[in-house]
Amino acid sequence: MPLAPSPHAPLPPRLQGRLPVRVELAGLTAEDFYRILTEPQHNMLRQQAVLMATEGVDLQFTDGAERAIAKAAEDANRLLDNIGARRLHTVLERVLAEVSFSADKLVAEAKANKASSSTGSSKDAAAAQVLKPSSGKGKKQKQQVG
Repeated sequence: MPLAPSPHAPLPPRLQGRLPVRVELAGLTAEDFYRILTEPQHNMLRQQAVLMATEGVDLQFTDGAERAIAKAAEDANRLLDNIGARRLHTVLERVLAEVSFSADKLVAEAKANKASSSTGSSKDAAAAQVLKPSSGKGKKQKQQVG
């Protein structure tokens, strides 16, 4: 049974589907990475915040921190292998490594600060703030513990 010619394909029917199709795609931009980080309902930033909440850490990302992560992912893809959106996992892992491995110490420090604080009514006064450079570019990211 012969294949019917397709009006959209320039190849003869016997060759359709047998040759690899190569397409060049443009790399993701910082704005694309930012959208990937913020638009999905269960995005990676929320997942990391929920994961850290299991250790008692209240992790919050500012808009500037989200954009810095997106820019770092774009730069890493441009300079290293372009692995697309998977690069965000690597960047987030690096940014949160110190907080992830010292979460118990940070929580203990925050509780000690809260106990010694005379103005226990303000959540911001009771929260310990940890400043961490994001992706080695000197930018700071704020994580609140409390």
